[in-house]
This record gives sequence, C-alpha cells and structure tokens, in this order.
Amino acid sequence: MRARDLGIAIGEDEPGPRNAITDVAGVLVGHSTLVEGTDVRTGVTVIVPPETPLFAGCHRLNGNGELTGLEWVRESGLLTTPIGITNTFSVGVVRDAIAARSADDLWSLPVVGETYDGFLNDIRAQRVTADHVQAAFNAASADVAEGNVGGGTGMICHEFKGGIGTASRVVNSFVVGVLVQANYGRRSRFQVDGVRVGELIGDRVPTPQPREEWGSIIGVVATDAPLLPHQCDRIAQRVGLGVARMGGTAAHTSGDLFFAFSTANRDLTPERGEVALRMLSDGEISPFYDAVIAATEEAILNSMLAAETMSGRDGHTVYALEGALLAEVLRRS
Repeated sequence: MRARDLGIAIGEDEPGPRNAITDVAGVLVGHSTLVEGTDVRTGVTVIVPPETPLFAGCHRLNGNGELTGLEWVRESGLLTTPIGITNTFSVGVVRDAIAARSADDLWSLPVVGETYDGFLNDIRAQRVTADHVQAAFNAASADVAEGNVGGGTGMICHEFKGGIGTASRVVNSFVVGVLVQANYGRRSRFQVDGVRVGELIGDRVPTPQPREEWGSIIGVVATDAPLLPHQCDRIAQRVGLGVARMGGTAAHTSGDLFFAFSTANRDLTPERGEVALRMLSDGEISPFYDAVIAATEEAILNSMLAAETMSGRDGHTVYALEGALLAEVLRRS
C-alpha cells in the first residue's frame, strides 16, 4: 500500500508515472535484502544514475551518521559513483564494493549512507558482503520496491515499521524524485499532511521498546532539471523540511543526511577546453523546493505503509502502520 492508495496526495504538484525517484529518466534502484534466522534483518539499496559524473550537492541536518564521499562532492560539485545505503556497520564493505566496480575509471569516492538497524538486526555480525552489493546492482530497475527491503529491511520510523520509500513530482516539465531510508522519530510527533496522527493512533499499535529518540534518515533527490552544484545543495537542504513536516526533529542521536544530483548536464570530464552547461535560473527554483518537501513527506509515508510487521533480534517486534487505521484517524481528524 502507498499513500495515494488511501487518497493521500501531499502538495500541489502531480507525481510522475511511477511516483518514484526512477521517474527521472535513466535512474535505477536495486535492493538486496537479508532476512535469515531470527536475528538478521538488513540489506543494501543502490541508486544508479544514468551516468557519472553528474552535478551534485548535499546537506547535513544532524551529523550523528555517515554519508561517505561528501568532501569531494563539496569540493568538486560532482557525483562520481552510484549511491549505496545500508546499515551503520556495513558502510565500509558497501563502499569498497562500489569502488571495486569503478576500478576501470581509476578514480572514485563512493557515496554510501547508513541508518542503524540494531533493534531488529544483529548489526555487529556484519552480514552484508560484496556479493550482496552486486546483487543489488543486478536487481536495479525502474520499479522500486518499498518498505522492508534493501537497506531499509530492519528500520523503524516514528515507532512503526519503516524502511525504503520513494515519491516524485513534476514541476514545469521537469521531474523531481526522492528516495528515503527512514529510521527516525517518535510516534507522538508523527504527522501526515499536518494532521497529528501519531497522537490519534496512540497505543492502538504497540510501540517498540522505548528509547530517547530513533534516528536516522537518509534522503536522496534526483532531478532532470538543469541544476548546478550550489543549487543541488539547496535542493538537498529542503529534504529536511519534509522530515520536519512529518514530525522529525533531527535529534542529537540522529544522522539526517541528504543528497541531490541532477542528470541534465553530461560529459563533465573533458580533457581540455570549455564545457557548455545549462542552468535553471535561481528565480525559478522555489517550485522545486516545494516539490522536494512534498515528495519527501510522501516518500516517508510510503516507506511506512509498504512496510510489514517484523520480528527480529532478541525477539523484538516492530509493528506496521496499517493503511486502514491511518485512513480511519484521518477521517476523524
């Protein structure tokens, strides 16, 4: 189930045909999901751009997390590899596997993000391998699975089962797509399109073992609008406003890290000479901010609605947000 199956349409812009980050032409997403025994609940998600390098930017809302390669992105304004997302303790192996795939290019600083799945997953066992990364690439397609898949397998969002979610918006003939790995937030702060549904649901759905705050969230934006690196930074920053509208606070323990890239300008590594570029006027960029905020909200909600109740390490169980219950509290609000 997705938000639009319940009649929930956030924002004014229409989504693309898939309502996914892959509505940006050439972008693919793949997952490798590990569910083994009673204590392995993890995986890898990859976002594959149509080519590299591409102009890119990033933003840190709260830095208790990891998204590798950002110093070179800030320095050069370029994304040079596909993007990986996994659990906190598997960043290294995913980064190394992506670097190995890029060996023929001689130069790469992979971008790999993480959120912590140790409540449901035996994270210290570090079960993710290079073979799982390769499997995610092999599975990459324009059809994006959501919920308990890939890097989102063991994640929790607003004390419901969370994971991978995506959404898109069409703005002035351009496409903006967002993909999140959502693993943050208290139920009491959970909102949908401004309605405090977390308070309305309360304890009708059991909560996981209480803790000060769940963290974190990785958000990736892709667009075919012709943005330069400084504009990609500004687009990435707006993911945080979508998280805030859902009730996220970027708590001290949270890693809220966001990335954006544009597929419009290509052939960015000539050996010499000038490069002809396209750029969206800064005077036209505000509608894209609106689109990122709305698509982020919907992607987070999709991650929760697509997820299923899961039990894992030490008998812990995290319950799904049922669409029928959400629809009921929204009707009554």
